[in-house]
Amino acid sequence: MAITVTARVETRRFTRVEYERLIEIGFFQPGEHLELIDGLLVAREPQKSRHATSVRLVQQALERAFGAGWDVRPQLPLALDDMSEPEPDTAVVRGTARDYRDAHPASPVLVVEIAESRPAFDRRRKSSLYARAGIADYWVLNLVRRLLEVHREPEAFAAAPYGFRYRSIVKVGATGAVSPLAAPSAVVAVADLLP
Repeated sequence: MAITVTARVETRRFTRVEYERLIEIGFFQPGEHLELIDGLLVAREPQKSRHATSVRLVQQALERAFGAGWDVRPQLPLALDDMSEPEPDTAVVRGTARDYRDAHPASPVLVVEIAESRPAFDRRRKSSLYARAGIADYWVLNLVRRLLEVHREPEAFAAAPYGFRYRSIVKVGATGAVSPLAAPSAVVAVADLLP
């Protein structure tokens, strides 16, 4: 009788400080699109032309919705915690771009991910990560199904990948509209976000 012994594989997670240092010293290849998610380096979703168009449309719509005093940041890092520095397709933070010259923002009021080739990752992993960070308003723009998934009310949930989830998830079709929690008087038409 043969006995198979499987050795335990050790992995190492990176901190945000270590990750930023690797970027500074040029460790990664030019054009590598990575983000730090709970200590792991994750390749970002490939950006096809529809995705890129949506990034710009979301940015423009949110700039109109939020107005002065808010910075709408497309595909820029967030310092969520010591182990995570995601680069969402769009994030809205208080202030102006110069307010974040010395450090990435840590408390966005809205995060938007655009899902085309891997919506399950944005819906499950990213959702749990943003809920853990206490982000009250998280949107997934699903380009395949042409709808906006609005995630709200973060709560602890042991079965979620990072121990948190959103209690409320509402799907808004292409003819619908939504108001951001931090700009409740603004109305954003889903059609304005879709390519």
